[in-house]
Amino acid sequence: MTTAKDIMHAGAQWIPMHETLDRAAQLMRELNVGALPIADADERLCGILTDRDIVVGCVAMGHDPAKITAGEMAQGTPRWIDAGSGVEDVLQEMEVHQIRRLPVIENKRLVGMISEADLAQHLSDEQLAGWMERVYARG
Repeated sequence: MTTAKDIMHAGAQWIPMHETLDRAAQLMRELNVGALPIADADERLCGILTDRDIVVGCVAMGHDPAKITAGEMAQGTPRWIDAGSGVEDVLQEMEVHQIRRLPVIENKRLVGMISEADLAQHLSDEQLAGWMERVYARG
């Protein structure tokens, strides 16, 4: 069985909830990613911050990204998948919650992220097309 750990992009990093959005943007640039999981003081997942969140939720609203924290941007219930979960579970979690990035957790620690690019590398064209249709068809 192919697992989440098999298809994830290893080496994902947290952004602590107290870090500012300008630091988050710098870290995204350094890591060449568009999203960072947000961690609380106990390194538990409390959200995901995207580059779009920074632009639309902070900059476009006239706020200073040096004064807004990642934790202030965390909204909703964070979704994640256990590293040992099968690919079908990964796809279902992403489809049900209409998310395009999914943190992978093993032994209560972040071990990677699964993005659309990871799915594209590991799924058949038919599987990928079906997943995209189900995720993007919803409005």
